[in-house]
Amino acid sequence: MTEQATPRRVTPPQGDYVAAVVHGGLAFSAGMTPRVGGRLRVRGCVGRDVDARTARRAAALAASNALLAVAEAAGGLDRIARCLRMTVYLCCSGDFTGHSAVADGASETLRAWLGERGSVARTAVGVAALPSGAPVEVDLTVALVRDGR
Repeated sequence: MTEQATPRRVTPPQGDYVAAVVHGGLAFSAGMTPRVGGRLRVRGCVGRDVDARTARRAAALAASNALLAVAEAAGGLDRIARCLRMTVYLCCSGDFTGHSAVADGASETLRAWLGERGSVARTAVGVAALPSGAPVEVDLTVALVRDGR
């Protein structure tokens, strides 16, 4: 995966779902992979086909996609009061143990976009496979600004 600019538009869903849902003062993203313009930028298994540094950048891109999805559904980044929870899934080999270091790429991206509003509780989970052969997938839950602030 080469260095690239952060995506500017929400990645279109790759199936029968929406990119994000807003309900009850919260916004929830679908699982987002490292896509730009609908094209997966990196494929493979972390620790086997994909090194940790590349996976970290892929997690950053996936987190940007998740954030853009909730922002679009909510009416803009300024509508996000705080990121609450993020799950980072890694397709990884059984002996790979650097889950947190890869997921840090996603956490850093949220803080880069939102400052302290982007600090989030997080889980990083290793799995056997992800959609389209992606090495990472990120989902995000955020609290929205109440009208009248």
